Amino acid sequence: MKLGKGYGRFAAAVNSLLMLLFCAIAAHAQDAPVKLAILGDSLTAGFGLKPEQALPARLEAALKAEGRNVTVVNDGVSGDTSAGGLDRVDWSLGDKPDIVMVELGANDALRAVDPASTERNLSAIIEKLKAAGVGVWLAGMMAPRNLGPDYVRAFDGLYKRLAEKYKVPLYPFLLDGVAQDPSLNQADGLHPNPKGVDVIVQRLLPFVNRNLDLHAASVHRAPHP
Repeated sequence: MKLGKGYGRFAAAVNSLLMLLFCAIAAHAQDAPVKLAILGDSLTAGFGLKPEQALPARLEAALKAEGRNVTVVNDGVSGDTSAGGLDRVDWSLGDKPDIVMVELGANDALRAVDPASTERNLSAIIEKLKAAGVGVWLAGMMAPRNLGPDYVRAFDGLYKRLAEKYKVPLYPFLLDGVAQDPSLNQADGLHPNPKGVDVIVQRLLPFVNRNLDLHAASVHRAPHP
């Protein structure tokens, strides 16, 4: 009986020590900065918005409000296609990001670019980023429905194919909850207004938090509680 009680006290002490150690490691991990770049088009660049209203700035603010030490870099160029993004990968890597979220393809669809070409470009972007040792996330888009069912099927499906092929996290549709809502878009009906950006951030945040934790685990950091 005495042995059992002694062991119980010892086990409790060990568990308390381990918990303190975990908390110390977790606190250190939360202090470790992470640089997340978004390689994208006007949806990233913040077309028609002030710099502080653009998606990267609003996402960074939301992450910092949750205690995340994350810098979000705006690597968006209005009007850019997947081909243009491929040309800019080395430029984006110059910022030495830990993670790059690829947000490209909307302009390809608006110009009815062959989805196979878009898929090849995005594939090359992912391969270049992975070769540089950078984490890769993918933000999906959807084709305008007036391009017909064959085009829509080919385009919409390419993001899932790429995510599965390269085993990268996929946020299925960046404009989820915002597309075609006049109250959340600018007069052109294509670009979100500040309120629309905030909706995107709100919906995107769980995906970002989850994958930041996975990234932390992959580099032997403790996950965010």
